[in-house]
Amino acid sequence: MESKNKYLEVVQVFFKLGLIAFGGPAAHIAMMEQEIVEKRKWMSRQHFLDLVGATNLIPGPNSTEMTMHCGHERAGWRGLFLAGASFILPAVVLTGLLAWLYVTYGEVPAVEPILYGIKPAVIAIIIGAILKLGKKALKNWQLGVIGAAVIAASLFGLNEVLAILGAGVLGLLWFGIIQNPNSGNLKSFAPFLLFSLGNLSAEGISTTKLFLVFLKIGAVLFGSGYVLVAYLDGELVEKLGWLTRQELLDAIAIGQFTPGPVLSTATFIGYQVNGVWGAMAATAGIFLPSFFFVLLLNPIVPKLRNSKLAAGFLDAVNIAAVGIMVAVTFNLCQNILVDWKTALIAILSTIVTFKSKKVSALWIVIGGAILGFVLTLL
Repeated sequence: MESKNKYLEVVQVFFKLGLIAFGGPAAHIAMMEQEIVEKRKWMSRQHFLDLVGATNLIPGPNSTEMTMHCGHERAGWRGLFLAGASFILPAVVLTGLLAWLYVTYGEVPAVEPILYGIKPAVIAIIIGAILKLGKKALKNWQLGVIGAAVIAASLFGLNEVLAILGAGVLGLLWFGIIQNPNSGNLKSFAPFLLFSLGNLSAEGISTTKLFLVFLKIGAVLFGSGYVLVAYLDGELVEKLGWLTRQELLDAIAIGQFTPGPVLSTATFIGYQVNGVWGAMAATAGIFLPSFFFVLLLNPIVPKLRNSKLAAGFLDAVNIAAVGIMVAVTFNLCQNILVDWKTALIAILSTIVTFKSKKVSALWIVIGGAILGFVLTLL
């Protein structure tokens, strides 16, 4: 009975998050930190941070993979699959419905007034997570320097995977070798590092069938889901000619304003190309590799923490992941806080987030949506 309750809890938690997870990977991870670490205490903040850092070094949508890690922590490998599927499902169903409307009527419902308020509200949730995770990750001045360097590099356009991996190597050298020359060898750490480096050299997309095209994308896509645009443009527009560029941009827009992972764009494109079966094939293809990678990665992370040599790498990767969140938040503020209305929503959401720590991210999102809708009427 206890195990069934765990499975049900995992499904309920991540289905709820899938319904309200607007704002991209940084926002999704912030909501998870609040729900899993703060509220339910499924794991320590340190372990959550370790998983965030490590997940940035494998292909696939980072926030979706974090749901799988959290599900595994609560209910084992079954929890891993239940958490990932529950988080993905709302976005896929909503995106599929919008795809049907788009193909049938040539347009989708106007939801911009609602998103107008959600986006600035989400910034407050991200800032809250940055402060909590950053406090845990910033263990000494050396890590502070590494974190600052990652923020600067990210703002100047350095690829986030390279930034995080470079930070990890610096941490390995300083904390694992210079400060602890007798800390051991790379035996326990090498498989993970080689796995990360090996995937960085993955080749491009090369198939003609819908499922295999998206399976390959899911297997080689690093970092933010927004990188997806370049992959899809080169493969589906230029190479295969399945979509026009305008149709692709419409699909990306759908993925942006639906909750959950932006990779649900694949569902929209699959429906455009081949109806319901195409949507199912594209969705399965793009998300399947993530389940496989997390299943491999999850047991490795605790071993890294237990090794003095690898712990230096992991600490640096963690502060780098927080640095990436800072850079993302800075860019989001520039793009989202465009007038006094959005600034007001962001300020009020931040006050509520920090003054009332027990307020769920769900109510922050709903409050932002309502306020945004009202302000657009002025």
